[in-house]
Amino acid sequence: MSSERTQPASALPADPAELARRQANRLNLDYVSEAARLGPPVVPIIDAHVHVNGSEAPAVFADVMDLFGIERVYSQTQLVHADAVRAILGDRVRFVAIPEYGSTDLKHALTEGFLEALEIWHTRYGARCVKLWAAPRMLDYAEQSGLDPGEVVPVDGLWRRRIADRAVELGMMLMTHVGDPDTWFQTTYADSARYGTKLNQYVALERMLDAYPVPFLAAHMGGWPEDLDFLTGLLLRHDNLILDTSATKWMVRELSKHPRDKLVGFLRRFEGRILFGSDIVVSDEHLRSSGPNAVRFGAQLASSRRDAFDLYASRYWAFRTMFETAYDGESNIADPDLARVDPVGHDALSAPRLVGRALPAEMLEVLYRRAAERTIERQYDAE
Repeated sequence: MSSERTQPASALPADPAELARRQANRLNLDYVSEAARLGPPVVPIIDAHVHVNGSEAPAVFADVMDLFGIERVYSQTQLVHADAVRAILGDRVRFVAIPEYGSTDLKHALTEGFLEALEIWHTRYGARCVKLWAAPRMLDYAEQSGLDPGEVVPVDGLWRRRIADRAVELGMMLMTHVGDPDTWFQTTYADSARYGTKLNQYVALERMLDAYPVPFLAAHMGGWPEDLDFLTGLLLRHDNLILDTSATKWMVRELSKHPRDKLVGFLRRFEGRILFGSDIVVSDEHLRSSGPNAVRFGAQLASSRRDAFDLYASRYWAFRTMFETAYDGESNIADPDLARVDPVGHDALSAPRLVGRALPAEMLEVLYRRAAERTIERQYDAE
């Protein structure tokens, strides 16, 4: 697959909807044809990290799953959308318990409300994993909601432990998001006196890994795909820790930078503990235009069924291209972090290099499926 086959257009469109379309498909790819070119994956893929919501968009996502060989997804769905999502995806979706982030009373939703929701997720929807979201920007949300940051911001805060205690009593595994891209610590979190350094984020995580000896999934390659040596140490110190590859733009940018031998060696050393995940966000807002001033989550990423299809397909194309092929060229997805760090040298359509790793079939089998079967699937199938 040659990087010369397609080239991104150069001019930035003035129309926000057209810009959004281009950001998800800056190489002007026909993702249906590209899926056929890739062919079926070596095994049907289990995606351990998506966010599927809505009553219409999940049907578009199902079409994308069919095209790219995705058999099942583990979704961090808002509770109010669970029935609609299950009605469309059936047993192709399994739910990860999360709080009601869209609640008008976020203080309740992140504390007593989360405990209440946990019981519903477990009993009615079969969730066997609970997500403790602990990105540094949680500090901002806590303060805006009138919460004591010490109770809900660190992953081992008082309410995090209460949730974890009940989850473990119910036989659930734990999941978290700590850290964020290095680019964010250069920009969004540049005030280390407020947010701490990136390394600071892992002190609380290691306490939790020690305190809860259950399978513990750290999303987004543990939050530090930039530093495989750090992740190696973390994995060696905690044998209950597993990672996923989610957050496509971030993974494409950072995993493409490592020498192939180093990345392959890391994946081989920890085979069975690295799960495939995309972090695709599915929303009905992607199916219709919300106007140029829309600021709701996801509203400007797509504004029609066709755009939503390309948005979801773009993530699977990027990952399968990176893991399966020898492609070496620009990413199909625009990466806003480039302009965050260097606004002079980049714009809204800039993208990093995507380097195909052409992993051997036996490694792909583990990454795409066997690792999930040994960890999260086993948790859900235990009863």
